[in-house]
Amino acid sequence: MAQYRWPPRGGDEFIWIEKARALLNRTGPYMYIGAAGVLLLLWLATGFYVVGPGEQGVERRFGRHMATTDPGLNYRLPWPIQTVDVVNVDSIRRVEVGFRTTAAGRMQGVLEEALMLTKDENIVEVQVLIQYRVKDPAAFLFRVQNPEGVLASAAEVALRGTVGRMRIDDVITERRAEVQAETQSFLERLLDEYNTGILVTDVRLQVADAPQQVRDAFHEVVRAREDRERLVNEAQAYTEDVLPRARGEARQILEESIAYREERVRRARGDANRFTQVLEEYRRAPGVTRERMHIEALEVILANPNKVLMSQGADSRVLPFLPLKDMQSSSPRSETASPKPAERLSSPARGPAADTGLNVPLRARQ
Repeated sequence: MAQYRWPPRGGDEFIWIEKARALLNRTGPYMYIGAAGVLLLLWLATGFYVVGPGEQGVERRFGRHMATTDPGLNYRLPWPIQTVDVVNVDSIRRVEVGFRTTAAGRMQGVLEEALMLTKDENIVEVQVLIQYRVKDPAAFLFRVQNPEGVLASAAEVALRGTVGRMRIDDVITERRAEVQAETQSFLERLLDEYNTGILVTDVRLQVADAPQQVRDAFHEVVRAREDRERLVNEAQAYTEDVLPRARGEARQILEESIAYREERVRRARGDANRFTQVLEEYRRAPGVTRERMHIEALEVILANPNKVLMSQGADSRVLPFLPLKDMQSSSPRSETASPKPAERLSSPARGPAADTGLNVPLRARQ
């Protein structure tokens, strides 16, 4: 039997095989060493990697965490010796508790997460949005399995614990900001205990209301309470406006009465002192004092009345028909006022004419 040779000699299709065999016979083992060196360089070159801005690289050697690299060009031993995971630590991520956002952008409630029991044994529907970022990429990758699921479960626990310590009115209306702050604080403590490498940046209530079945009735109760508070506040405002004003008016009347009393007392004392002084002067000089009092009384009585002086030859029958009052007011002499007497000693008490303000017209005829 003839010996079989492959590839068979002869034929153009096997010429390149013969040439390669001849080249290997001439170069010897150096060809294999060079090829292996090129492959080694290419393998080592695969160890370069780039970490972008806002990212960190987590290097692992045979699955064990070795180092965390910063943004830029870095090197690690090629696979399978070392591997690297690049984690974005600056991007803000979100977890939804009590609802889910659909692809169309609509919010769909998840009642098994949203319905919670309050301190006063009422059921409230709460939906919260958690925003977070990665602060420790190594812990985020290796310490917990499914860190976002752990975050969602911890957020639900923290939210239920916070809502369970408050009344339903506080959760819905008055203390919403406090619910957010306490939930975030509780959630941060849980995540630090679990060593998840997650930093919570914001906890925001989306919905905090009564369940859909009783929401209308609950809103009616809330509106009634608000109306009651509004009426009470209006009544208090009216009270605060009226009472101080009444107190002020009462104080004003009291002060005016005190002032009037002091005025009357001082005036009475002044009149008594003046009368005593006049009496002393009268005892010393009765005639002079009497004459002075008489003149002062006439000055008071005759200070304002209209006086008409006519000569003896004037006809008295014409007097009622003449506008003497107008003529007197238009004459230059009438503009001069009667001189006021100088006060001598202390002015005596006025007579009845002075107290009553009598205006006695005097018509004299010479």
